[in-house]
Amino acid sequence: MNAVDWLQQTTGGLLTLAAISIAVLLLLIIRVRMEPFIALIVVGLLTALAAGLPVGSIVGTAQKASDSLLEKGFGGILGHIAAIIGLGTLLGAILERSGGARVLTGALLRAFGEKRAPLAMGIAGLIFGIPVFFDIGIFVLAPLVYVAAKQGGRSMLLYCLPLLAGLSVTHAFLPPHPGPVAAAGLLGVDLGWIILMGAVCGIPAWFIGGVLFSSWIGKRIDIPVPEEMLVDDGHGDEDRPPLALVAAIIAVPLVLILLGTFGSILLPENSVPAGIATFVGTPAVALTIAVLLATWLLGTRRGMTRSQLTELSATALRPVAMILLVVGAGAFFGAVLSATGIGKAVAGSLDSAGLPVIVAAYVISCGMRIAQGSATVAIVTTSGIVAPTVAELGYSQVQLALLVVAISAGSIIASHVNDGGFWIVSRYFGLTVPQTLKTWTALETVLSLSGFGAAALVMAFV
Repeated sequence: MNAVDWLQQTTGGLLTLAAISIAVLLLLIIRVRMEPFIALIVVGLLTALAAGLPVGSIVGTAQKASDSLLEKGFGGILGHIAAIIGLGTLLGAILERSGGARVLTGALLRAFGEKRAPLAMGIAGLIFGIPVFFDIGIFVLAPLVYVAAKQGGRSMLLYCLPLLAGLSVTHAFLPPHPGPVAAAGLLGVDLGWIILMGAVCGIPAWFIGGVLFSSWIGKRIDIPVPEEMLVDDGHGDEDRPPLALVAAIIAVPLVLILLGTFGSILLPENSVPAGIATFVGTPAVALTIAVLLATWLLGTRRGMTRSQLTELSATALRPVAMILLVVGAGAFFGAVLSATGIGKAVAGSLDSAGLPVIVAAYVISCGMRIAQGSATVAIVTTSGIVAPTVAELGYSQVQLALLVVAISAGSIIASHVNDGGFWIVSRYFGLTVPQTLKTWTALETVLSLSGFGAAALVMAFV
């Protein structure tokens, strides 16, 4: 057997090909500074060719381009998640522009009082982090951290770290954020189960990292509030929407998605109520309803013109294009791994080593995260690697959801200088690089380990 046959036809060769593919992917992203979606396509194509797949099956032909791995990989996942991510982004943008974050956080601060203001900031991050991206949550809520820390007269870390923990947990574990939505699509799990298991595992992780760890480290490192950060947000109290309205709009898509997932189980099959629950609980439909409500109740009725809403939508959706390209390219890479037999080879090696898939998935995700910095790339790539393995095991929806949580937990570990979030935290809260490593990097690691621990614990009983 020559080297080519060994590489393409043996388990050892396929595992070697997988290792080389991941190494080249990281090399292109880290050293060459290639855009991740381009790197994923390049490595996917090279891996497919090296494994001996026919060119027609990789890129198709003029007559049957839609049968190619390239189009199936991109089209299959984007058809599932594009609307969800786009609608979720619009919902978050409207809530942010309306001043809803200030309403929610202000109410929590009043309810908890000055002594428990750090806990209030953490809960605000946990709730408002559901509809908005991580960085937007920081931009909007950071001024409230400055004010609360100034009034409390304590280290700003006691206030900002709980907030960051809440934003990070929701961004990693809950829809409609890109990572869990993409993983759900690649592994074939309903978003209702992702919401449920994400909350079951994410809330304990937030408590351990955002409450216990943040309180411990915040008492040991004193970070004052820069005076230049204490600025007004431009919204008077009379301009802000009612708290109940903001809370209801955030809750609408989550409730409807859960209704769709569990209504089909609990309601009589083929009945009218079951049909209604399935329809309104479809993630794209649920988010469309929420966006329409937010547009009318927080936008039009509060004086926003059509041109302002159009501009808001265009601005909010710009970052989504790159996210979708990364997810699509990652799905193509995963499709290649499955078609080449690499997925089965990985499954066999894990079985032989006695290593649970959930542990392997977490470790792979951690490695991808630490190496290249992007949580989304880590989640998409890891999901593509383990998807063929999972398909062989016949996991239930609950087990798949827990696997997604484990992958997502790995994707946030040890944020450092190659992660954009590291520099956003450093800049907005006036931390030096060593201080950011001691606080933010450590917090992300605690959240990652706690989230994975919760997922592994629940997995042991399902």
